[in-house]
Amino acid sequence: MRLRDVSPLLLVLVASPASAEPAPVAARPDLAALVECRARETDFAAVQPVLADPLKAVALGWRPLPQANLFMTEYALNAPIRVFGRSVSQIAFSGTSVMAIVDLPDPRVLARELQLEQGVDTPEKVMYGREVLSEDTTDPKTGEPMIESVILSVSNVKSHPGKTLAGCSYSLDLPEEADPAPTAGAKAPAAGG
Repeated sequence: MRLRDVSPLLLVLVASPASAEPAPVAARPDLAALVECRARETDFAAVQPVLADPLKAVALGWRPLPQANLFMTEYALNAPIRVFGRSVSQIAFSGTSVMAIVDLPDPRVLARELQLEQGVDTPEKVMYGREVLSEDTTDPKTGEPMIESVILSVSNVKSHPGKTLAGCSYSLDLPEEADPAPTAGAKAPAAGG
């Protein structure tokens, strides 16, 4: 085949660069910082597009796992991370929380190490936690006053026997409204009621 036999359109297609450039790779989130509450709510929010697209998670080295718990999305990590002094190769997300799934049968051990406060401690359920950050801020989208809250927690869950869930919750909440002043003529509440 000679060059003059090739369609001019084909030559244009072969010679022109691809019009679609590859999408930029998102910055790799610092999972250890997220799990250990060393990050901020904006860092956690930046992970949300990854959670919404399994291919983005795979590109970061997170392999989606079957959902053993309806309230958690779990990933196996191609490269383990070090959190709370332990090597971890599995993480989970639930609502506004990111957790490491630690090979530790008794969550109380880690709760003591991290000096967390007892929430629930029964033979079936263990939950300990501590607020790491509560700070006035503004919503980056609306400029509305908000409170940024970061809470460290350690717990267990029936779907993962012999494991401890340890991680962090990130949230932006509206400030609590102050109680309005009583209106004229309003009765004071009765004592003991």
